[in-house]
Amino acid sequence: MKTTDLIPANEFCTHHHIELSFIHALKESGLIEITSIEEKVFVPISQLPQLEKLVRLYYEMDINLEGIETITYLLQRLNDLHQQVLLLSNRLSMYEGD
Repeated sequence: MKTTDLIPANEFCTHHHIELSFIHALKESGLIEITSIEEKVFVPISQLPQLEKLVRLYYEMDINLEGIETITYLLQRLNDLHQQVLLLSNRLSMYEGD
């Protein structure tokens, strides 16, 4: 991964007024991925939308990490089921000749 695809975690924390320990806790929970280079912590740009959503859940909605883990799991499950419904709907359309 190129360093241009990484955001320094301390800059993200400063911008969003959060603690770096929160990012470490999210990583320990498996909710985000982080990269360490020369003892500095970076967040991949691809993780930013997820990280910002988690920050809002925790700081704005006051949901604890366990609640965030549950919400994330349920949203992923819902998305998986939605994809499955689309796949089955497409298959059914193929057989019905629509």
